[in-house]
Amino acid sequence: MRRKIRRGLAVLGALVLALALLVVVGHDYRLQEERLAVPVPGGSLRAVLARPPGTAHGLVVVVHGDGPVEATHDGLYRPWFEAAADAGFATLSWSKPGVGGSSGDWLAQSMAERAAEVSHVLDWAAAQPDLPTGTVVLWGASQAGWVLPRVVRSRSDVDAVVAVAPAVNWLRQGRFNLLAELEHEGADASARREAIAASDRTRALLEAGADHARYLAGTSDAEPLDAARWGFVLRNFRADATADLRAAADRHVPVLLALGTSDRNVDVAETEATYRRLLGEDVEVARFQAAHSLARPAVEESDALGLLTALVRPRALLAPGVLDTYRGFLAGLPRERAPR
Repeated sequence: MRRKIRRGLAVLGALVLALALLVVVGHDYRLQEERLAVPVPGGSLRAVLARPPGTAHGLVVVVHGDGPVEATHDGLYRPWFEAAADAGFATLSWSKPGVGGSSGDWLAQSMAERAAEVSHVLDWAAAQPDLPTGTVVLWGASQAGWVLPRVVRSRSDVDAVVAVAPAVNWLRQGRFNLLAELEHEGADASARREAIAASDRTRALLEAGADHARYLAGTSDAEPLDAARWGFVLRNFRADATADLRAAADRHVPVLLALGTSDRNVDVAETEATYRRLLGEDVEVARFQAAHSLARPAVEESDALGLLTALVRPRALLAPGVLDTYRGFLAGLPRERAPR
């Protein structure tokens, strides 16, 4: 019996050691990270600068999607940082206001204020002699779709854009997401009617400019928004990227539009059609068998599988081809800024 116990403990120890080695190898990235504080009006943003081991000739600036995202997105951005480093780019990413030591409150921002924040960071980066700003790329996901075009249209120092699953219109995106989730859940006709009616009531309250108390009195949502979130939605629900995309098109900045075929958050067909119509040959569309975050659908649907993959092989969270496409897009950009 003791021999069996010792053998079992030895096997368990070997498994634990093997798992530890897998975790170490899986999180060993080809880059060097530096923590920074980027000054902005009213305070500073806590940031991460991820550099390639060798010399960088360009800089990727990250624009987050929705939510309280810290600079590395709890490590989920590191495969993106590494792919950029492989292509000779450093990556600058910061924790959103009110997150990870950054000043401010991201829920108090409009999309115009988010764009102004990005512009402040770009100005700061351009003034740093040790940052490789000869080629500047904006990388943005989801909600960043309402930020990126605003920045591009107003600046001449953005050389390319990587847009990951951006939406075009706030209200249409919300309705698409609602219907897609209902379909995914197999909701019956009665449940669909009830959910759409509740959404319509919320839309009417937004259009009326209702304060939070009036929203709470008029909503039938099972989980009503808190005051800060309601204020954020009220501030931004009219967002539409069309005019900014049209104005940005005049700059002829190359755009990599990365979309997932299993996206239930954003109508990727509308996004692709709008970007192609407004940006023409300046946009390169890449579709992947992926969810909204460009993760493999299997890891998106299973918390357990997603956690295990993030622990052991974080690069494998993303759908096949995502990082190779990103790396190739960056590697193909000119190393000197073309006059515009």
